[in-house]
Amino acid sequence: MELLALPVLMVAMALTYLAWTAASRRRCSRCYLVDYACYKPPDNRMVTTDMTFAMAERNKHLGISELRYLFRLTSRAGLGEQTYIPSGALAGREKCLTYQDAHDEMDAFFIDTVAGLFSKTGYGPRDVDVLVVNVNMFCPQPCLASRIAHHYGMRDDVAAYNVSGMGCSATLVSLDIVQNVMRARSPRPVVALVVSTEVLSPGWYGGTDRSMMLGLCLFRCGGAAALLTSDPAFRRGAKMKLRRLVRATVAANDDAYSAIFQREDADKITGYSINKTLPKAAVRAFAANLKRLVPYILPVRELVRLATDLIRQKMSRRRRFKIDVNLKTGVDHFCLHSGGVAVIDAVKKNFGLNEADVEPSRMTLHRWGNTSASSVWYVLAYMEAKERLKRGDRVLMVTFGSGFKCNSCMWDVNRDLADKGAWADCIDEYPLQSTANPCLDKYSWMMNDNADDDSTLPLL
Repeated sequence: MELLALPVLMVAMALTYLAWTAASRRRCSRCYLVDYACYKPPDNRMVTTDMTFAMAERNKHLGISELRYLFRLTSRAGLGEQTYIPSGALAGREKCLTYQDAHDEMDAFFIDTVAGLFSKTGYGPRDVDVLVVNVNMFCPQPCLASRIAHHYGMRDDVAAYNVSGMGCSATLVSLDIVQNVMRARSPRPVVALVVSTEVLSPGWYGGTDRSMMLGLCLFRCGGAAALLTSDPAFRRGAKMKLRRLVRATVAANDDAYSAIFQREDADKITGYSINKTLPKAAVRAFAANLKRLVPYILPVRELVRLATDLIRQKMSRRRRFKIDVNLKTGVDHFCLHSGGVAVIDAVKKNFGLNEADVEPSRMTLHRWGNTSASSVWYVLAYMEAKERLKRGDRVLMVTFGSGFKCNSCMWDVNRDLADKGAWADCIDEYPLQSTANPCLDKYSWMMNDNADDDSTLPLL
């Protein structure tokens, strides 16, 4: 019996150790959002409708037909009079923006925002174990991750990643990288810094291709930095905990793949073409994403209802009926990428959301424009500034990007949040009753010629 007891005891100890290791790995692979900061550019980079019209008039490639079309796009884009563009464009150099202009645009953002984030959290550059930088259009050598690590004097063992070409969905790609590194390094806690922005100077388009002019009306300067950790000690102190992250790509579909495309126009001017199939591509990608996400975010009763509807549909010999997914049974707040009016409206219509659900995205589009990958952080900051995020709430963050991609994640709010951040000087003005362009009457003569109007183009 004694001889038998020894191996049994050893097996029991081994199983206990494995169980403890697995539990430790699960604890340390958790990802907590310590804090984040959104960039507010200086007021001297603010652009109004009058200023954008003056820039368009300076472009000798544009005739009156193109000017009318560009103004119609601008008037319908849902942007207000307080968005920001590169300083070089405001100085009248939009046709000859340089490599240095791009670097200056990036430096102004990260020197302000990353330093502010370190100041808010009490962390310093030497505390960062993982650095992930995502910028879509600007990929210099050395990479931008190295530029930030050099500027702040980070440790020589910091794991630096530079993500480019992933479009507006890149923030959650960066979070996915962080989450995977945390799992690989557990049980040792990890501190990660995610930097999301877009550099507009390299992609400024000055041609006449209408599908490539849309970006000028939507994309604006902005950026965000987020500090995350896998340290279980932050269960209560962190703002939120990442519950689940799901990525989906529908690039196999031709229309989705070509919805946003970088190419040259007939005059060999490079720009980004935005196809009218984009809203459909966004809905298709979101549906593909939800197929994998829904089991993790909806309550059992809703999953049972969906399963019942699917069985009824398969057994029915009649024409197939639509199966509605009630996302609100598992989600309290929707943090949708503020890409454009058409995408927001398409998601709202196809997934049973109401105007209150998309309000943060619509107001973010009005105040900041489409700031690419960082836009969802401005949407989240809007909810926080409005004091809507309470302990125990669940936030679904959804991003869309070229390819076509839809990435989403579910956050659990750890405590009541009320930081106004970049919205501090204007949050009391929102929500607006209308986001209509205030200059419509002034430029009404630009709206008269409907012959050139192509209202089917999406507002990304």
